[in-house]
Amino acid sequence: MPVPGLPVCLRREAPEDAPFLAALFASVRGPEFEGNGWPDEVRDAFLADQFRLQVIHYARFYADADFLIVERQGVPIGRLYIHRSSGDHRIVDISLVPEARSQGIGGALLDMACAEADRLGRPVSIHVEKYNPAQRLYRRKGFVPVGESGPSWLMIRAPGPEVPAEAPVKAGA
Repeated sequence: MPVPGLPVCLRREAPEDAPFLAALFASVRGPEFEGNGWPDEVRDAFLADQFRLQVIHYARFYADADFLIVERQGVPIGRLYIHRSSGDHRIVDISLVPEARSQGIGGALLDMACAEADRLGRPVSIHVEKYNPAQRLYRRKGFVPVGESGPSWLMIRAPGPEVPAEAPVKAGA
């Protein structure tokens, strides 16, 4: 499914995406451990284990979420995981490879998710680490911190006026 106004598409995650997703996870979380003195192999093993645990957690608590891969010209560049409930639309994860960041892609994905939730009168929520620079984007998009859990903020965007979306944030089967 194309993302309006951007040269990217969304598709459902597939088992063969696992190596890409592990590398994406490492690109997002790896910088947290730079300069901590860990040898590369220890850091890499730790990140691989953390990724494995994240996969288990998401499968357990968000089994019915849409697990979507963001592609540009057929090449995976990110992921968007959305869990829809009657209470809210939870952005479980939104991540892009470093070379795809700061190009408007994340903002466009958020706009699509928010427009869909707005049509249903639902808020959109996301947990974001307090150090994550992406929270500036979330704040620009109307998300506000409403609570914290350890190193993360729970941020919520209240439903706005009905905004017609170009397309739903759901990949075709």
